[in-house]
Amino acid sequence: MGLQPQTLTRSRKRKFRLSNPMIQASARFRSLSSFHPPAHSWTRTTMRSLTVDSLNPAVRNVQYAVRGELAIKAEEYRVRLKEQGQDSGLPFDRVISSNIGNPQQKGLDQPPITFNRQVAALMEWPQLMQLAPNAFPQDVIARAKELHEEIGSIGAYSHSQGVPLIRQNVAKFIQERDNHPSSPDNIFLTGGASAGVSLLISMLISEPHKSGVLIPIPQYPLYTATLAQFSGVAIPYHLDEVHEWSTSIDEIKAALKKAKEDGIDPKALVVINPGNPTGALLKEETQREVANLCAEHGLVLLADEVYQSNLHRAAEFPFTSFKKVVCDMGSPVPLVSFHSISKGVIGECGRRGGYFECHNIPDDVRAMMYKMVSVGLCPPLQGQIGMDCLVRPPKEGDESYQLWKEETTRIHKVLAQRTKLMAERLNSLPGVSCVDSPGALYLYPKITLPEKQIAAARAAGKEPDAFYALALLDATGICVVPGSGFGQKEGEYHYRLTCLCPGVDEYVGKLEKFHREFCAKYQ
Repeated sequence: MGLQPQTLTRSRKRKFRLSNPMIQASARFRSLSSFHPPAHSWTRTTMRSLTVDSLNPAVRNVQYAVRGELAIKAEEYRVRLKEQGQDSGLPFDRVISSNIGNPQQKGLDQPPITFNRQVAALMEWPQLMQLAPNAFPQDVIARAKELHEEIGSIGAYSHSQGVPLIRQNVAKFIQERDNHPSSPDNIFLTGGASAGVSLLISMLISEPHKSGVLIPIPQYPLYTATLAQFSGVAIPYHLDEVHEWSTSIDEIKAALKKAKEDGIDPKALVVINPGNPTGALLKEETQREVANLCAEHGLVLLADEVYQSNLHRAAEFPFTSFKKVVCDMGSPVPLVSFHSISKGVIGECGRRGGYFECHNIPDDVRAMMYKMVSVGLCPPLQGQIGMDCLVRPPKEGDESYQLWKEETTRIHKVLAQRTKLMAERLNSLPGVSCVDSPGALYLYPKITLPEKQIAAARAAGKEPDAFYALALLDATGICVVPGSGFGQKEGEYHYRLTCLCPGVDEYVGKLEKFHREFCAKYQ
């Protein structure tokens, strides 16, 4: 027979309470409900706020015009058109992304190279070789089997420097291109060329706000953005627009002299060949002079050569790598050369594949590079596979060769035709002059703007060419990048646009109509 609580003695009541789980739970609840936090506990007024001003000041200083204000506004218009259609209230029915070299972007729609995508598909899902044995050419299957034997699943990390077999193939590509030896030990596969550029600049900035890098003006904004990120100093040297954006050794020497007078320690010199945004190609004589200057001043030569296969008039303006020039000279200059699968006729920007090759770089410095890339574990595997396809395309006699040849020839031809037509049409406009670019994917026209427009831009707090570009976007849906984002001489104005847009007659027609109306408005 159970005991009744009212019959318990005082001591037995206490034991009962201690052993009863319901009473224990109730006591805990009362204890928690009566808890008051101490006065020093966090409150809205004492907790440190996360604000832009609390961030690393170097991050705040980064500017990247290619995806800046205009690109953001263009994306807002794209969303508005998608959601509202004809009721958007915009004077255009689509946004044309002419601000970035992104060939396969929706609206530009450069088709991918079939061979590359077939190899990528089999690497992504090797069972396709058994499930669809007749869907793939034999050379594609052989390539995928070879890569799979080396790599295994592409879901696993690779060697931090990149898959050894692919680095061997990159070295063979360089050796065949330049007729000079290349070692896979000097090859670093990267997540696009930008990752390699960022790594090298981060390593070269030994003294914040004192270490500098010479960069061509106009330049690809990656360089100024990366220098700002790592508190380096951009040392500008201007290209010569009058002479088709040629590189002047005297201009580089003057920039070096001024930097040293200002207390800046120049560490490296960047050359973009073919140029971005200019498309200019360096002559071999100029390349030798650049190499000699770098050797004389103890500069690392950073050769951005990602557009090396984008040659519109190759017989007149051939590409020669800095690796070949430096080796032909027997120069001791430290050289790092960059390449990418994002440009050329491949245009696989989203796969993030690239490499850099070290030449005349000491072993202990290269070991530091390896240490730094190891922090990121490895570059994307599909990007590495894309690079293997770039340096090992189908050969004549292979089952995929004919289609590969047709696809790549068609893309080269279309880019050359668009570039020539666009340059001719732009040069016919009043107040516009445009160098007919022999390489890369862009044109960089110079625009003479009315004084009233310049005043209106200043009143709006905008650079005049940015003001022009914003008005162009608002009126036509065409997104370009103002020259102020690339650098230009005081009082000059430009904008960069790609030659990737289909329907070039309509596209250029909109540019022409806008320019005439804009200039008339501010006369």
